[in-house]
Amino acid sequence: MNKKIYVSNLPSQTTEDELKTFFSSAGDVMSVKIVGDRQTGQPRGFAFVEMSSQWEARRAVSMLNRKSFMGKELLVKEAKISRSFRRR
Repeated sequence: MNKKIYVSNLPSQTTEDELKTFFSSAGDVMSVKIVGDRQTGQPRGFAFVEMSSQWEARRAVSMLNRKSFMGKELLVKEAKISRSFRRR
């Protein structure tokens, strides 16, 4: 089961600790990763949050989608797992 959440429309000054605190209202946060540009290192405006259970991940999506965070409305949904890589 997928426990990762995709979060977009993040303010550029957001830190991983601030995002972890925001999502902890929905349950136990295992990890937060704000995605940055490979060349500049600047945040790209989205992140992945991993919750400790599938139930908490769904709760976070329902509680926090379209909620205001640092002046911006977040888009929160379950992350899709890519199945493009195959082992032979």
